[in-house]
Amino acid sequence: MRASEKLTVEVRGKTVINIFVRNLDSTTTEAQLKDLFKAYGAVETVTIVQDRDTSGPRGFAFVEMTDAVEAKAAIEALNGFRLNDRAITLNEARPKTERDAARDSSRDHRRHKM
Repeated sequence: MRASEKLTVEVRGKTVINIFVRNLDSTTTEAQLKDLFKAYGAVETVTIVQDRDTSGPRGFAFVEMTDAVEAKAAIEALNGFRLNDRAITLNEARPKTERDAARDSSRDHRRHKM
């Protein structure tokens, strides 16, 4: 899959559209997002991404919807919507790009070494 392709996958026999939601307030919950999106159609999953060091929210999430038309309607209607006093931004998620093997992928480069 090329990086320019949209992320549409099949889960349990259903086609699932993955929506990237960013600029979330730290108090936003998965239940709030699910309620917001289910007004536009069936929501398969909601995942707020957590920081691996602090376990706090990183300010973005992924919402999976099972119908492409409903997902596109949700993106159009909710892009710029104010949730918990922040304007959220939505778009269809793209697949992760492959990393360069020569690049240091550890977090040690950010820490002081003695």
